[in-house]
Amino acid sequence: MGGDHGPSVTLPSCARFLRDHDDANLLLVGLPDVLQTAWAQQPGVAQLAPERVKIVAASEVVSMDDPVEVALRKKKDSSMRIAIQQVRDGTAQAAVSAGNTGALMAVARYLLKTMEGIDRPAIASQMPNAKGGGTTVLDLGANVDCDSEHLLQFAVMGSALVSVLSDKEHPTVGLLNIGEEAIKGNDTIKHARTLMLKAAAKGQLAFYGNVEGNDIFKGTTDIVVCDGFVGNVALKTSEGLASMVAAFLKSEFSRSPLTRVAGAMAYPVLSAFKKRVDYRRYNGAALLGLRGLVFKSHGSADALAFGTALHRAYESARNDLLQKLETRISAAAPLLQNGLDDEDVPALPAADQEQAA
Repeated sequence: MGGDHGPSVTLPSCARFLRDHDDANLLLVGLPDVLQTAWAQQPGVAQLAPERVKIVAASEVVSMDDPVEVALRKKKDSSMRIAIQQVRDGTAQAAVSAGNTGALMAVARYLLKTMEGIDRPAIASQMPNAKGGGTTVLDLGANVDCDSEHLLQFAVMGSALVSVLSDKEHPTVGLLNIGEEAIKGNDTIKHARTLMLKAAAKGQLAFYGNVEGNDIFKGTTDIVVCDGFVGNVALKTSEGLASMVAAFLKSEFSRSPLTRVAGAMAYPVLSAFKKRVDYRRYNGAALLGLRGLVFKSHGSADALAFGTALHRAYESARNDLLQKLETRISAAAPLLQNGLDDEDVPALPAADQEQAA
């Protein structure tokens, strides 16, 4: 029911998802009268087996501008809450919502609780990179202020997510900083780097080191870890770039016959570039660290973008992301809980020692 467009976008995506995934079933949670009428109008749904889709009733909807307190304490029969309850009760393996991000995180954390060893859930999603794939970045807005232990937790959870969705057993992790050198950054970043070096020494992370903002789009590492304030700014910048490219191409190649000819000649290359930076191909952020799978679709998502979020949730459930997260977090538990003693701090590389001197 959520997002900027509601069922006019989510239901066409659900219908296509069911046609593309024969082994999946869907629970459509929301206002029954609205959903039943709109679902019956979707092409091809009459041919689907009845047991593959079920409408779960909810009498309320969390709006995009509802305060977290309203969603959590007053709207106890909202579609968002009922959907997450399906995951808590084991009726569903994952929940997907395009609704209010703050409300979704608060309700999910309240109902599902966090995993042992995790203080704060994080929002993780992909941004397009120059290698033709996506760089997974977290946190993207759930935690504005983070300490070094939280950043380590994000790194462990991000590694599990990428290993499940990309079949990379040991994805590389970069720590977002104002420079690659170990002496740069604030105390939180420096300590987080030290924690990640120790985790790498114990085989719990494939830690690359510090990375800068442009490394996200270069694809230098599979994962980039940062606090939620920085991550959200980076995400919105990435989306803004994609929108700017699309708007530029539309305006420039419609100005005159000459530009239209030039546009036609360059169309294959420009089309490929536009597709590469299209944020809809990377939609579907995972709320990591909860005792259940919850995915957040962008509020302005169209049918293609919401379908991407559904597919990410499906792949995560099919590949046992929750169990693999728990396994990795359990292995890293001593470090996550106890941090670093002074004698455990790895020595700086020689180049960093020279710079520090």
